[in-house]
Amino acid sequence: MPRTSLSKTAPAANAMPDPRRWKALIFIAIAQLMVVLDGTIVNIALPSAQSDLGISDGNRQWVITAYALAFGGLLLFGGRIADMWGRRRTFIVGLIGFAAASAIGGIAVNTGMLLGARALQGVFGALLAPSALSLLAVMFTEAKERAKAFGIFGAIAGGGGAVGLILGGVLTEYMNWRWTFFVNIPFAAVAALGAVLVIREPSGTRNRAPLDIPGVLLSSLGLGTLVYGFTRAESSGWMATSTVSLFVAAVVLLASFVLVEARVKAPLLPLRVLAERNRAGIYLSLGLAIIAMFGMFLFLTYYLQIVKGYTPVVTGLAFLPMIAGMITGSTQIGARLMTRVPARLLMGPGFVSAALGMLLLTQLDINTSYAGVILPAQVLLGLGMGTAFMPAMSLATHGVRPSDAGVASAMINTSQQVGGAIGTALLNTIAASATTAYATSHAAGSGGVEQLRLQAMVHGYATAIWWAVGILALAATIAFTFITVGHGGTKVVSSSEDGAEDEVPVPVLVH
Repeated sequence: MPRTSLSKTAPAANAMPDPRRWKALIFIAIAQLMVVLDGTIVNIALPSAQSDLGISDGNRQWVITAYALAFGGLLLFGGRIADMWGRRRTFIVGLIGFAAASAIGGIAVNTGMLLGARALQGVFGALLAPSALSLLAVMFTEAKERAKAFGIFGAIAGGGGAVGLILGGVLTEYMNWRWTFFVNIPFAAVAALGAVLVIREPSGTRNRAPLDIPGVLLSSLGLGTLVYGFTRAESSGWMATSTVSLFVAAVVLLASFVLVEARVKAPLLPLRVLAERNRAGIYLSLGLAIIAMFGMFLFLTYYLQIVKGYTPVVTGLAFLPMIAGMITGSTQIGARLMTRVPARLLMGPGFVSAALGMLLLTQLDINTSYAGVILPAQVLLGLGMGTAFMPAMSLATHGVRPSDAGVASAMINTSQQVGGAIGTALLNTIAASATTAYATSHAAGSGGVEQLRLQAMVHGYATAIWWAVGILALAATIAFTFITVGHGGTKVVSSSEDGAEDEVPVPVLVH
């Protein structure tokens, strides 16, 4: 039952704010940028890497999938390790490991070496991402400061993918595809040095309960199988025996995970983290939004390079309006209004704005004007997603006990990573089917073969983007209905010792 005073079991709540927390934010943000941009920076470099290393078309997708499988499958484990071992220590180990894996990828001499490096990047990314977010959760406890800190973090999380496209284009075109790996090393070195010098984790926030080994195995296998299932659906088809078998296996593994977590004394993922209405709404709505955004990144990249003939660098620069919109939406809209209006009135309209931007992109054709359609669409997408990301990142740890901050942070990363894998596979499959149907039905037309190929391709993209509009509308609906967190400063959330949230100052809890 809630209490009105602070409990002695919550030393982190009573502690004075760390005077170096804003310096710490700089290095945490650098690490987050490295992880997020790595999800897209390799995409633009992939054709060059494939040619250089002789990677087959069948193995090409594994350069992306190996990273997604390891990252998505191990995120909950990484969040639990951060809670148990210490977030600062996990953060530093993640940075060093990610840099080492990147170095291996940069010097790769064959397919196996490159795929192994990508998998290792995913493993250490799964340690790094939740520890970074949970460090912010336990270091920033005052409402306005927390809103500002998470506004910066949310802008990076939202815009990092587009930054990856720009950086990947520049490095690939003017240097070498290997630099899309080597570039991570200075990022990691700066962030690790900063972590050693300025980051101090608040005392009393660790969870020293024994590690839930069955939970680790079931969650890792279940999430990995789910991500792989969507990847196979893209290449083999949704109704292929292998695809269906993977989805069935994923459901069985994840259902078993939930049953185990409900029974073990020290669960990997305490079900109370998911049972709270606001957190559930945040995880679900953000995951859906990422499904739509990742598909859009893929289609717009191909459209600009193949249909419009843009170089990799120009393609990357064409995404700048979206990055500017995300930064503005997160730091100037979301962060400023976070303590003044209910979170649903930021997230819901944010997703609606993004859906309107996506709606503009359904009008793509071969001769679409960048300034007339793509530019305003990107501005709407950026502003909307930036505004929605900020409260989502901040409230991902809403009301959790300090010892659960890592696993709650891992859930927001899991929703993003799994959403990205689903979005790429789902929307790409829809686009491919629509492209084939258009090409078949218009084969007797008078246009040339190349013209028909481009028209069919753009029709496929527009069809898939219509689905993305609907997915964003669903995300907005969930945000409006699930998220009941209000505004009005900092309130203390507390509960009994038997399992639910300890007292942790969190922003905007008065409805």
